[in-house]
Amino acid sequence: MTNEFKSGFVAIIGRPNVGKSTFMNRVLGQKVAIMSDKAQTTRNKVQGVLTTDDAQIIFIDTPGIHKPKHVLGDYMMKVAKNTLREVDAILFMINVEESIGRGDEYIVEMLKNTKTPVFLVLNKIDLVHPDQLITEIEKYKDLLPFAEIVPISALQGNNVDRLVEVISGYLPEGPMYYPKDQISDHPEHFIVAELIREKVLHLTSQEIPHAIGVNVEKMLRESEDRVHVEATIYVERDSQKGIVIGKQGKMLKEVGKRARQDIEMLLGSKVYLELWVKVQKDWRNKPNFIRQIGYREDEY
Repeated sequence: MTNEFKSGFVAIIGRPNVGKSTFMNRVLGQKVAIMSDKAQTTRNKVQGVLTTDDAQIIFIDTPGIHKPKHVLGDYMMKVAKNTLREVDAILFMINVEESIGRGDEYIVEMLKNTKTPVFLVLNKIDLVHPDQLITEIEKYKDLLPFAEIVPISALQGNNVDRLVEVISGYLPEGPMYYPKDQISDHPEHFIVAELIREKVLHLTSQEIPHAIGVNVEKMLRESEDRVHVEATIYVERDSQKGIVIGKQGKMLKEVGKRARQDIEMLLGSKVYLELWVKVQKDWRNKPNFIRQIGYREDEY
């Protein structure tokens, strides 16, 4: 690898329904389960992590950009403005099918004071005639000194790779913040893991409890009302693996059935749950492995 590895944070802003989620799903190559994680408003929500051979782009969602109507609104806007100062680039996404609205104008006003490079991303180009695209670009071009103007179709994938390339060019050299196969950072991964672990503890004998660790490998929203969850239950010895699986898989099926009911209540969706059991000898004494399966140091 001749080039230095680059990494950085990119904020995506825009009115509702301009295609931000569709863009994320396209970039990450799969649907990300976007669920109500009730994250604290002081924290940025990492919406997606894209890792290529030479860069890692961490896309973050700012709290809804809108004209504040109350004190909480003022506070949310402060958080949003701080976020925009701390990122390496800002994607201002618009729906090219619709003309500039008051929401867009409000965002433009807010961006006028930022020193962060702002890209104008015109989405849904598959739905308009090229002439209309040019007209929209002209309208926006004079409002802000955009660092880049990139038309895309998030749904069809047109020009999305090009946008990723352009973003990478603006990132500083930096470390890989997330493991290369991680595409999101939802707190509910950890909650779901705990729900599964709880069921194993309820159903198995005394020798198992503290030897159980659970890692949620995948959580994908496959449709409006269905989420696919894949998780691995880690034990420390082969004998424990046998207990968790049970005769003809009966114990594991019961764990899955009970955990699924709780996960469905948590997520408000139907859940397809796949469970595996693996032996990871002496895992409780391996700090790297403990962190890998989601425990922070104050939790073990």
